[in-house]
Amino acid sequence: MMKRVIFWSILFQFFSTFVLSWGEAIEKVEIFFDGKLTQDGVPTGWILKEKTGEAEFKILNENNEYIAYFKSNAASFSLERPLQIDPKKFPYLSWKWKVLKLPAGGDVRLKGKNDQAAQLLIVFEGRKVISYLWDTMAPVGSISDESIGWPINLKIKTLTVKSGTSDLGKWVSFTRNVVEDYKNLFNEEPLLVQGIRIQINSQHTRTIAEALFGRIVLLSSLQAH
Repeated sequence: MMKRVIFWSILFQFFSTFVLSWGEAIEKVEIFFDGKLTQDGVPTGWILKEKTGEAEFKILNENNEYIAYFKSNAASFSLERPLQIDPKKFPYLSWKWKVLKLPAGGDVRLKGKNDQAAQLLIVFEGRKVISYLWDTMAPVGSISDESIGWPINLKIKTLTVKSGTSDLGKWVSFTRNVVEDYKNLFNEEPLLVQGIRIQINSQHTRTIAEALFGRIVLLSSLQAH
């Protein structure tokens, strides 16, 4: 009898742990840079996109976390990660950046100077995109429209979440409610999240920009952080 009690006790603890772990797992979706690297140095699951110039990047290990280092010398490039996530189940987007060098004179409000050291773009079904960025000149809260017409037909809204040289060389964390941001920017409910992109560019100002990107997390609630 005692052995049977011990057996069921152990089994109960196992299932309790399993359910707890499963519950914790579905509270957030963590996106890392820890995949096996391709010959081009791109971690598995990510796609390199070079728009202008040559991409200069590498994956580093800092305090047991894989991070992405980007350097732009009058270039524009990004790493993209395809996803299929319901933003209403995971409305909070959390990430961190460390900007080492801002593109001199960069300003999202000016077409000829629209360069940033760090951008995080979230792509929604319906060809709509929110771009969160650290700008050199534009004040925090600035909203711009960078939509691209036919034949690409992308509706892109940018939101400046960090500005200027304060906190250069430091990790800075952000958390945004992407559902609320989407509704405020596009005046409608969001469809599925189809991808994440980290990006750097300094091709307009013909300057140098440098940044580090840490893990990105989609959260079901702020308590799941």
